[in-house]
Amino acid sequence: MISSDIISSGGIDNILKDLYIDESQLEYQRKRYINALNRFTQLYGEGDVLIFSAPGRSEIGGNHTDHQNGKVLAASVNLDIIAVVRPVNSKESVSEEGSLSGHSGVNAGIIRIVSDDYPMLEVSLSDTDINKDEYSTTKALVKGVIAGFKKKGFKTGAFDAFITSDVPMGAGLSSSAAFETLIGTIQSHIYNAGKISAEDIAVIGQMAENEYFGKPCGLMDQMACSVGNMVYIDFNNKENPVVNKLDVDIKKFGYSLCITDTKGSHKDLTDDYADIRREMNAVASYFGQEVLRGITLKDILDNFKELQEKFGDRSILRAVHFIAENERVENEVNALISGNIDEFLRLVSKSGDSSYKYLQNIYSTKDTANQGVSLGLMMSEIFLGDNGACRVHGGGFAGTILAIVKDTAIDEYRRNMDKIFGDGASMILQIRHCGGVRII
Repeated sequence: MISSDIISSGGIDNILKDLYIDESQLEYQRKRYINALNRFTQLYGEGDVLIFSAPGRSEIGGNHTDHQNGKVLAASVNLDIIAVVRPVNSKESVSEEGSLSGHSGVNAGIIRIVSDDYPMLEVSLSDTDINKDEYSTTKALVKGVIAGFKKKGFKTGAFDAFITSDVPMGAGLSSSAAFETLIGTIQSHIYNAGKISAEDIAVIGQMAENEYFGKPCGLMDQMACSVGNMVYIDFNNKENPVVNKLDVDIKKFGYSLCITDTKGSHKDLTDDYADIRREMNAVASYFGQEVLRGITLKDILDNFKELQEKFGDRSILRAVHFIAENERVENEVNALISGNIDEFLRLVSKSGDSSYKYLQNIYSTKDTANQGVSLGLMMSEIFLGDNGACRVHGGGFAGTILAIVKDTAIDEYRRNMDKIFGDGASMILQIRHCGGVRII
């Protein structure tokens, strides 16, 4: 049985170093895990437990390309959600791997979760109907993952859990995708002997977010969180995307990933996100397709006037963004593999420019007075000069920007950004080498 003493004495330090990369985090992570174990015991009592982790993710290339069956470059990062878990045996939950730690009782068939300081959440394994009143809730995500497992014929089961997260909500690191990955990883290891693939867990997570949570996201977030490492993903076959892990570390080139939270709220932005997908799909429908993949710039130009009349100017701009961005992702990958960091940075800047001018997801037209992302990009260009590149991070409209900064300039860059957006607004990220995992 894992204990606080084992953790405090360094008994899992090798695991923690692998997950969090930065050895200066060891003491913090030991305390974090010990606090999580103690909180679980307070909630559910003594007994054997399992511990799981799922990372946040950083989008490096491919802004709003995934939902058009495009290409993306993303990475899991060393900020994660961890869960201390004990299985609960029931008629529905049969597991060779989890049964030794499981217990039977009045809560059989009920998933119980306490997340940090939030009240306990209870979800019945038998309640997997979509409920629009539960949109944008944690309960919806749990129900959606359970429903997805059942739909694919996988086993499901109940558990008690205490969950704590270092993935900031609304910071563009995909806290919801990390949570979906965590729940899927728990179900895989406890009730399916750990045999559910990372790709299947990602697909289930996306379904949960689309149908149960009510957010029309693509598959990039879930795939990056679930698979882990830096990944180049081609969604041309959305049922069976091609995922390639890249053995590339930008630290070797003397650069680091740095995100800055510009403090904008993602509240009431669902329609803005949905409009991107809707407008891209509208242009695709003109050519008899559901998505833009395969449509060329020549196709757009040859049919420009009719597209403009039918769908308006912004739809054309967003379609052209996708076409160029999709090609740009492949070029970014080739630049990294060949070691051409200058070309890679140039392409990152081009991606950012395209998101601003063509995709237009830097601020919401419903609230033009608040443009934190615009300010963050402007300040980054001023502070960075020739020492890096910057772009919007994630879905856009509010929240976070990504900068790839020369290590010799990163301390000054962060100090300057924190002066604008507040202490701790900017943070250095490390690329984590694994996705959702059972770590103990």
